[in-house]
Amino acid sequence: MNIIRRRGWELPERAATPEHLFFNRRAFLAATGATLVAPGLASAEGAADTSDPSAHLYPAKRNEKYVLDRAITDEAINTTYNNFYEFGSAKTISRAAQALKLRPWTVKIDGMVAKPFEIGLDDLLAKMPLEERLYRHRCVEAWSMAIPWSGFPLAKLVELAQPLGSAKYLRMETFLDRAMAPGQRAVWYPWPYVEGLTIAEATNELAFLVTGAYGKPVSKSQGAPLRLAVPWKYGFKSIKSIVRFNFTDQRPNTFWEALQASEYGFWANVNPQVPHPRWSQATEELIGTGERRPTLLFNGYADYVANLYQGLEGERLWA
Repeated sequence: MNIIRRRGWELPERAATPEHLFFNRRAFLAATGATLVAPGLASAEGAADTSDPSAHLYPAKRNEKYVLDRAITDEAINTTYNNFYEFGSAKTISRAAQALKLRPWTVKIDGMVAKPFEIGLDDLLAKMPLEERLYRHRCVEAWSMAIPWSGFPLAKLVELAQPLGSAKYLRMETFLDRAMAPGQRAVWYPWPYVEGLTIAEATNELAFLVTGAYGKPVSKSQGAPLRLAVPWKYGFKSIKSIVRFNFTDQRPNTFWEALQASEYGFWANVNPQVPHPRWSQATEELIGTGERRPTLLFNGYADYVANLYQGLEGERLWA
């Protein structure tokens, strides 16, 4: 008998192809079991650690420059339907992610900088201007959310790092702890999770380091205590639980690119006219609503970022 063993990164068509996705709030809650658990359990799973020493920093003041064309996704949905491969390949990793230990959390800044250093997360937060921004989030699987992130511009961390003029890229790295994160025991993945941006992308005003969401410290399932939000790119670029920022003159070999370069490239900008090899990107499902909408170029942020890619027409910018 021929037994087919699907590797963890190979999504079945029914899970990834937009035509087979159907979500509304009732269906979502039923599928995740949220309608069957005691009241408050779902919100408890999505809530921040009560011992989080940064809790007093939230809610942060909203920056009204960044507005949405859709309603904010319910917190219960956002914190229980997402990818965090360190804790499993299914979307429902919120329970498993509670094993994530948030303190002590140290961030390393090294590579081509004036002086490499390490800094505790709370010391880093004390140096940064926190604010809330409403951002669209577009997954490569053709679903989307709208999220009230709190945090600070990535450009502020770049400024703190003082990179050398020869640095061209920012390489970011997630924690590596196989005892804590069972997904990291899967040997077919190139752990730790690595992502990268050009310095120009990293210093664009939209690039945002997230430390909170929904008026509180960001939940473990969303990538606490420090994750990236680059809303003009597909969601897999928004690396979670970051422990290292490395400035380099070499383009980083990112996690999904190392795993399947034909489907997940370095740039990963949103474009409705360029399909994924296995499904269309022309429309997207607004998770929790059952609504489909046309996908927007750069996820609707072209005015902010289109200039970053002038002269790069030879690059594969859209996958």
